Amino acid sequence: MTPKYSIVVPLHNEQENVPDLYDRLKAVMEANGETFEIVLVDDGSRDHTFNLLREITAIDSRVTVVRLRRNFGQTSALAAGFDHARGEYIIAMDGDLQHDPADIPIFLEKIAEGYDIVSGWRKVRIDNYWLRRFPSRCANWLMAKLSGVDIHDFGTTFKAYRREILEQVPLYGELHRFIPALASWHGASICEVPIRNVNRERGVSHYGISRTFRVFFDLITIRFLLRYLSRPLHFFGTVGMLSIMAGTGVTGWLLVEKFLHNASVMTAHGPLMIFAAVLLLAGLNLLAVGLLGEMQVRHYHEPTRRAPYSIERILRAQSSEEHSVSE
Repeated sequence: MTPKYSIVVPLHNEQENVPDLYDRLKAVMEANGETFEIVLVDDGSRDHTFNLLREITAIDSRVTVVRLRRNFGQTSALAAGFDHARGEYIIAMDGDLQHDPADIPIFLEKIAEGYDIVSGWRKVRIDNYWLRRFPSRCANWLMAKLSGVDIHDFGTTFKAYRREILEQVPLYGELHRFIPALASWHGASICEVPIRNVNRERGVSHYGISRTFRVFFDLITIRFLLRYLSRPLHFFGTVGMLSIMAGTGVTGWLLVEKFLHNASVMTAHGPLMIFAAVLLLAGLNLLAVGLLGEMQVRHYHEPTRRAPYSIERILRAQSSEEHSVSE
């Protein structure tokens, strides 16, 4: 029987937390009364995490364990979990117990109200202000402005999704943080719920400052995808035409200096002439890149006739004699 809910949890060297995590997840979901499964993804752990997961699967058929060959990172681990989840609704969370399984019913209530994505919000944070909270606040503000999705906490993994939304969003890099932004392109309805923020009790945190740079680069990618995915020439063409216009203007001024004022352009304005040539060539290259991007978009849509929109449902009359409709 296909479960209604799937709980997806990526794990990396979490042997101290696995038993408690499983017990608490099982208790919460059994109290809910609906069918469920727990998908635990071992992201290349080098401790005894996988051995513990194997023991759990031996006693509980509702648990699926996906073991990756190496440490691919949180986004890839989540993608593996999503691909192997069978539930109609999917809840993702971290495996270090900083996400309290007792908060899951709040997500289920909002999903039942009809939202496509329910995002957790660490409204009251207890971690270090200067190292974690302040950078996170700045990053979340920037993400909200650039993505156009008005939520407060992009960084948390604790989210609930309707399955069909996840199937339309590719995951790579650090893009799991931007699933709401990517899903908004498809018209997904999104809401936030406050969640508890607790300190890690056992194990070692895998957070590093290098993640900030990866997230920043992915944010640039998201901004570009949301605005220019189906019309790359609008971006590259605009920058290219500005470059060409600037180069043309500088070239025109040099010609005036040469023919009207008899100036020695090479002697007096040699660097400026080179700069004008670079502007012209750069502009032409950017136009060419934009056109190649347009050809790629056309190639993507035409062979399989992929539509540049997302349909929620289709209603058709069954026959002229009948007044009912079918989806």
